[in-house]
Amino acid sequence: MPPRTWTIVDSEAGVYLPQLDLNAADFAGDYVRGLRVTKRVLRGGLSDDVDVLELENGAVRLAVLPTRGMGIWRAWCGDVELGWRSPVRGPVNPKFVNLHEASGIGWLSGFDEWLCRCGLESNGAPEWDADGRLRYPLHGRIANLPAHRVEVVGDGQAGQLIARGTVDEARLFGRKLRLVSTIRMQSAVPGFAVTDEVTNLSSEPTDFELLYHINFGLPWLRPGASLVAPVAELAPRDPHSATDVAHWNSYGPEQPGLDEFVHFFKLAADRDGLTGVLLKTAEDRGVMLRYDARQLPCFTLWKCHQPAADGYVTGLEPGTNYPNVRSYEERQGRTARLEPGASRAFSLDFEVVTSRERMHAVEQEIAALAAGRSPRVFNAPQPGWSPEGDSK
Repeated sequence: MPPRTWTIVDSEAGVYLPQLDLNAADFAGDYVRGLRVTKRVLRGGLSDDVDVLELENGAVRLAVLPTRGMGIWRAWCGDVELGWRSPVRGPVNPKFVNLHEASGIGWLSGFDEWLCRCGLESNGAPEWDADGRLRYPLHGRIANLPAHRVEVVGDGQAGQLIARGTVDEARLFGRKLRLVSTIRMQSAVPGFAVTDEVTNLSSEPTDFELLYHINFGLPWLRPGASLVAPVAELAPRDPHSATDVAHWNSYGPEQPGLDEFVHFFKLAADRDGLTGVLLKTAEDRGVMLRYDARQLPCFTLWKCHQPAADGYVTGLEPGTNYPNVRSYEERQGRTARLEPGASRAFSLDFEVVTSRERMHAVEQEIAALAAGRSPRVFNAPQPGWSPEGDSK
């Protein structure tokens, strides 16, 4: 039986399904065990009118947010939840997020996803013009824009579930960019893949920035958790982060008043450009993230040790650039260029690791990427990596 497609949102055709519930019988085929799709609309509070699309494959369940740029709010593998406890009670409808408030950090008022995107016009720190007007708000707009087309594809013969959403970030006399995000799940596999395509809809060339903000908190982020990564080069973003360089891959306890640590990396990759990082708990559970370092050459590690009530969290952040102010990244040549009508694709592959044997295999995979290489670890911010490095 051929794959079946369900259109959930199509604003141009006037299609909108407030509810959906599909299971193995709807997909039909020999490999449909565990496949399920549900869709609902949240009511009340800051979550009012937020669409939640849940995808299940028998091993992993994802809560996807078409209302918030196709971000992934939460993920579960069995009874293990991936995510963090944000002080923001979300998911937050973008209509309640003022990205352009004077502080430049209005984006944080809606931030509680496990995976959200930063971009596309800019993805880093807020930046003001010479007259003090906010030019680029923190982390950009894409996470607070709704998808105007969403569909689900079920392939019972292949045992595959696909969700696809289209989000436009465009304005008159400005950039006109389209993000098409595709999530793929295979029946009974403890993982999934995200593939994004960014297209320039304009008749003029443009450049863009894209960063994936993948966030973990309790119960993953307790003392004893660690990050395993094939480091080629590492530089702290600022002098405060430099005090953490000796402990960059480990996590301490919750600590009131401790500022965030941010480290910038170049990761080693194999001959095909593939690299990966592993967030590992003290209990030998983990999440392995694999991606193409040619697509996303810059990796940022964010460590926030403030108490859980304030947001005890770490962010694993592959990107086209580092999340500095946009003008700085432009000067370093790290913005991504697109000619009229051109597209660029980005892929992330996630694996939830739940056994000691599999953990050992994944750690060996990362070790092989770095084999024979001596990492360069800088103990202070570096020129060309961050403005703080240039100001030394």
